[in-house]
Amino acid sequence: MKHRYTIQGMTCNGCRSHVEQTLSKVEGVLLVSVDLEKAEATIEMTNHIPLEVLQQALAADGNQYSMNTYDAPPGVPKTRAAKPMGTGTGTFYCPMHCEGEKTYDRPGDCPVCGMDLVEEQKMETLVSDLWTCPMHPEVRQDDPGDCPKCGMALVPVEPDLSAAGQSYRKLLKKFWIAVAFTLPIFAIAMSEMIPANPLYGIMEQKYWNWIQLVLSIPVVFYATWMFFQRAYRSVKTWNLNMFTLIGIGAGVAWLFSVFGLLFPDFFPPQFKAESGSVHVYFEAATVILTLVLLGQVLEARAHSKTNSAVRELLKLAPNTAIRLRDGELEEIGIDQIQLGDVLRVKPGDKIPVDGQITEGSSTVDESMITGEPIPVDKAMGDSVSGGTINGNKSFLMKAEKIGSDTLLAQIVNMVNEASRSKAPIQKLADTVSAYFVPAVVLIAGITYTVWALWGPEPAYVYALVNAIAVLIIACPCALGLATPMSVMVGVGNGALSGVLIRNAEALEKMHKADTLIVDKTGTITEGKPSVEEVVGSGSSFSEKEVLQYVASLNQLSEHPLAGATVAYGKEQGVEFLKSESFNSVTGKGVEGIVNGKKVTLGNEKMMEIAGAEIQVGFREKAVRFQKQGKTVSYLSIDRAVAGFVVVGDKIKETSQMAIQSLQEKGIQVVMLTGDNQETARAVAQTLRLSDFKAGMLPVDKLREVEKLQQQGHIVAVAGDGINDAPALAKSDVGIAMGTGTDVAIQSASITLVKGDLQGIVRARNLSDAVMKNIRQNLFFALGYNTLGIPIAAGVLFPFFGILLSPMIAAAAMSFSSVSVIANALRLKNIQIG
Repeated sequence: MKHRYTIQGMTCNGCRSHVEQTLSKVEGVLLVSVDLEKAEATIEMTNHIPLEVLQQALAADGNQYSMNTYDAPPGVPKTRAAKPMGTGTGTFYCPMHCEGEKTYDRPGDCPVCGMDLVEEQKMETLVSDLWTCPMHPEVRQDDPGDCPKCGMALVPVEPDLSAAGQSYRKLLKKFWIAVAFTLPIFAIAMSEMIPANPLYGIMEQKYWNWIQLVLSIPVVFYATWMFFQRAYRSVKTWNLNMFTLIGIGAGVAWLFSVFGLLFPDFFPPQFKAESGSVHVYFEAATVILTLVLLGQVLEARAHSKTNSAVRELLKLAPNTAIRLRDGELEEIGIDQIQLGDVLRVKPGDKIPVDGQITEGSSTVDESMITGEPIPVDKAMGDSVSGGTINGNKSFLMKAEKIGSDTLLAQIVNMVNEASRSKAPIQKLADTVSAYFVPAVVLIAGITYTVWALWGPEPAYVYALVNAIAVLIIACPCALGLATPMSVMVGVGNGALSGVLIRNAEALEKMHKADTLIVDKTGTITEGKPSVEEVVGSGSSFSEKEVLQYVASLNQLSEHPLAGATVAYGKEQGVEFLKSESFNSVTGKGVEGIVNGKKVTLGNEKMMEIAGAEIQVGFREKAVRFQKQGKTVSYLSIDRAVAGFVVVGDKIKETSQMAIQSLQEKGIQVVMLTGDNQETARAVAQTLRLSDFKAGMLPVDKLREVEKLQQQGHIVAVAGDGINDAPALAKSDVGIAMGTGTDVAIQSASITLVKGDLQGIVRARNLSDAVMKNIRQNLFFALGYNTLGIPIAAGVLFPFFGILLSPMIAAAAMSFSSVSVIANALRLKNIQIG
């Protein structure tokens, strides 16, 4: 019996071997084969072993691997291990994405790289459990109301939107403690450079060395002890990382010094000072650790800014809403809103949830979600989104989406998921990091050997100091942060501009895309068609009769064109006939029984299905409208063409400008539409499109994407309807218009909240900026290590007499990581259009 499982959490061949060995020990397992690249395990077993048994085996020794069913034998239900969700405001994940999208349910250290786990921001943080008075902050109560002291309305206690702030404050406290004890150690050690050292007039050098030891204990065993814990864990699990190098480097310096104090006679003369005391390196160890801690503090502070876009989005949602119930208005918390509640939105207030205006009208500022600065007019029946800001009028709205179903919540969730995802370019950093730490340890060993054998006296001292400098300066933290920091900031910037990125891979592929396929209706055009003319076939059917049959048949259709004909029929006061046996033929039209007659409505292909012949003169009349970019739907009644209806759909004002911008970037724009050839040609000529195809069914669009991909093109597809979903899913980059259907949005990797082609320009600009930023970060990190390691090893000493102090190496290492984050933070301020 053989089954496959997915394994999450493996990062190197050591992980792969460990998983294989662990699972092989499970009773009943015959053979285990683990594929690191595919993150899969194939297990041969005598009888079916429950998934829980295998999961317990992996978790028994404390490793954070996640095992899920890939396939299952007949009769055994397919199960998937629940993804551990976070407590408090969200889930915790590694900022370096060592384990992909894996999350943890509590704060701590990443088991792979040792970095502090980061907490993502969730909509739940918006709900405040406490209310306070702005004048009397000591007043706290569980519900909104008035202050019992001054009568002012209570306001919600602002929730802490950043767990990163707590981590920063904790690290900052430890840093100041480390500084307080490190400075005296540094002063004592540096006093040796003063002629006739005044400190030695107080007591001998060996006693000052003991004082340094005592002062170093709080630094090593409290303020920076976490570094050694992480280093030990990295060696135990063989997930070698930056803390491995820090732990070895600083640990060797400190232990050497302690050993020198306790057993001075063990060391040769070259390790000793004139007083006979062994040279100690307490100042090197403590200064290195303190500087590394400073780097962690600065990283924590800088990292808290990377997800500021999510926090800004979270702040959009109000804490309270005004509900109308039984004719009375009441103020309630946003978490108390139920589906169907009628809410009053006052002028200037934030709209609490997604819904529809039931009474009144206003203008709404949607810039925080769509990126468009111009307020949008809203009237009865129009939809509004939570987090947007009402203008100068009041209206009533019906709550249709609440909690995690609102657009704002979905945006926050998508940004969080994208921030945790890996871009393909990060594989370079992961590959380098996998071999980097062992290589650095080897280089440090070679450095020590070379200096010990051929270095000047005291050779062993030079050997020790330079080996420590190599270990410290080579920490790969900057390399690991290069990609995820840029992705996180870039995705957040995109969200604030109405460009929602589902994962980091979409960003990279959007940057490489050379072909864009667009739909016509709802993508290039407004998607709000209106009937411009109704034409009868002659004496048999009048225009009014044609409209009556068209509107009656379309009553059961949800297509935008159908809605336009029904609305026009109502405006013209036609009497709607009984319609039944309705059927929609995707990409062609609809059919049914109206008033007892077989009625078909659609394009020429639909007329062929109905067996209705279109006369040449009548077709020429329809073509004249099609050449103007209008959509013509023929009507047949009992296999006889009765007339046609002309529907116009205005081209969006932004379409032509956006297409021109994309073409200037070297992207070929192709329009694929289900409309007829003449209409498609008219739109293509207006937009100056070099390539278009008409009469395309969903399967035709899919095949066109496959054809272009086989020719070596990186294909992006933009669409908004169900008929676009297959092509969106097959494309390298699927771009859904936020105004479209849910299935289109689910099939896409990029969603444009505004729903026009200008959003694609923004998405391209964003992807270009993020990829450029990632390459800069990788250059900084790799270039820094490439230059830093040889200098720390002492290659400049024979020529210029230059050596790199381990303390300077520690400072450079810490600030290299901060420089990578600072470069990534520049993405917050870029203008993407």
